[in-house]
Amino acid sequence: MTPLVVKLGGSTAGRIEMEQWIAVLASATLPLVIVPGGGPFADQVRFSQKEMHFSDAAAHEMAILAMEQFGIVIAERHPRFQPARSLHDLEMIVAEGGVPVWLPSQMTRSADIAQSWDVTSDSLAAWLCWQIDSRHLLLCKQVDPGARDLQALVDNGVVDAMLPELLGEETSLYIAGPSSLRLQLAELPMTRIPGRRVRMREAAGGETRG
Repeated sequence: MTPLVVKLGGSTAGRIEMEQWIAVLASATLPLVIVPGGGPFADQVRFSQKEMHFSDAAAHEMAILAMEQFGIVIAERHPRFQPARSLHDLEMIVAEGGVPVWLPSQMTRSADIAQSWDVTSDSLAAWLCWQIDSRHLLLCKQVDPGARDLQALVDNGVVDAMLPELLGEETSLYIAGPSSLRLQLAELPMTRIPGRRVRMREAAGGETRG
């Protein structure tokens, strides 16, 4: 069974929801990989870009390092969590029953990914699904998704603009907000994917996936 990829939103940083999600993910009986958001570290990159006027390419590289900073915070929160910088790290940690926390700079260094603010940790989590052949992606957010349609979620700013392009056709997308978190906290350990499954863009012939 390939791991579930879980993006833990940077908006949870420093909030009780971060610790609650960590408790949920640490309890999981299914294999998973945690992708950290950028949180306040990425916010600082945005602020600094406005002040210092550096390129989007430079900002993209800094934002990936911001994800690593939040990832280091997450990785020390529970004994099961271990930082992972390579496919080998991911495979070994999962095989040993641990939960890898992905630090993305090494694997994304030469990746063909747009270097702009349209690509956030949402899209990088989808990209990681391609790399490890994961069929399931969970985005843990600070808002309930509301809409079930992926494009509507993009339009509402719940997920980033490039996610529909980077999400593989075979990957099922789930979004979990505060409501799903409360339900899951009452049902530990985590034995299934929490949250709401999202409908994908229309495929040829007019059928909608999900």
